[in-house]
Amino acid sequence: MTTIDFYTHCADPLKIAIRIVAKAWAQHGSVRIVTADDAMTATLDSLLWQWPATGFMPHCRLESALAADTPILVDHAAEHRGPTSVLVNLQPAPPSFFARFERVAEIVGDDAQSVAAGRERWKYYKERGYDLRSHNLGDRA
Repeated sequence: MTTIDFYTHCADPLKIAIRIVAKAWAQHGSVRIVTADDAMTATLDSLLWQWPATGFMPHCRLESALAADTPILVDHAAEHRGPTSVLVNLQPAPPSFFARFERVAEIVGDDAQSVAAGRERWKYYKERGYDLRSHNLGDRA
């Protein structure tokens, strides 16, 4: 069954997403990031080219011709093709395909709207019997 980690109180959800992606890629070899919309996909795509400053995380969008050979996929599409190791969710609701993944990272910002959506996702997964873990990132500098 899918293991789900919630990362809460995130002042900068995209920065946290990039850190999780780097770690997941190193440990599991493939990562899918599902964003909220096209603007977030474009922003995250750009950030992934910039971080880490001394490294490179190979990534592309789901519709790219290189997607089948690229370990990190970033897109807002409500579908998934490819490996199913780690899913990083930046959408307000659970993606319909989340259960195909071994692990899901749910990122919850520190604004009221993000917190409310995060609580709904927690409740959704909990009602379905998933193993949930919470990591409060508000206490970390």
